[in-house]
Amino acid sequence: MATAVVRISAEMIRARKGGVPIVSLTAYTYPIARLLDDHVDLLLVGDSVAMVLHGHKTTLGASLEMMIAHGQAVMRGSARACVVVDMPAGSYETSAAQAVASARRIVEETGCQAVKLEGGVDVAGQIAAIVAAGIPVMGHIGLQPQSVEKDGGYKIKGRTPENVAALLRDADAVEKAGAFSLVIEGTIETVAAELTRRVAIPTIGIGASSDCDGQILVIDDMVGLTVDRVPKFVKEYADLRSVVTEAAARYAAEVRSRTFPGPGHVFSNDKDKA
Repeated sequence: MATAVVRISAEMIRARKGGVPIVSLTAYTYPIARLLDDHVDLLLVGDSVAMVLHGHKTTLGASLEMMIAHGQAVMRGSARACVVVDMPAGSYETSAAQAVASARRIVEETGCQAVKLEGGVDVAGQIAAIVAAGIPVMGHIGLQPQSVEKDGGYKIKGRTPENVAALLRDADAVEKAGAFSLVIEGTIETVAAELTRRVAIPTIGIGASSDCDGQILVIDDMVGLTVDRVPKFVKEYADLRSVVTEAAARYAAEVRSRTFPGPGHVFSNDKDKA
């Protein structure tokens, strides 16, 4: 008999603190989730989908409906990884009641294992309320893309003593509120390492430190599909921009020269199958 696949839970991720690094990537679609599922511990349906797939300038273009739709697609393609869905801007900030209602809708309509929201001290009440409702929460501090307009751009965190102190307070607040893990984004390396040592929950770095308990990248950045500027913290493990461009150019040339479709791509009798 085949061994049943065991889905990685939020509690299993929490237990990885200080152990083998947690491998995480974003996923927004069914086919990508299928390809990544065997290789990662955690798939994040990030609100970066608004930029990566929908062409918005910031993540503020993501809606609750958008996140749920992509969360459903990723869950259909994943059997093993812990799937976390981002709570988009505007879905949790107003009150704890709003946050719980949004988180509950995401989990009930997608079947995901957890939700993620940005902020520290300012959203500790929302995190605690969602956790009390039985829904695991991943925190997110440091550079917070949902606050890019308020911050005046994508600014690296941890450059001043005052900001470091604020980050430490945020990390403490997220842990105390009951989050099972914490994303640290766009933060000075030594500060991210200090935050990792400070909290008892796993940290997931992106533009942070190799000392974090895990790492995450946006899948399109990682495989070289990003057509605009690639952030410094990204390592491209493939160059799919060139692959797709070359394939499209070859296809266009063959269509224009009428060499595609060829004999092997058309139906010649009633015995041919699609």
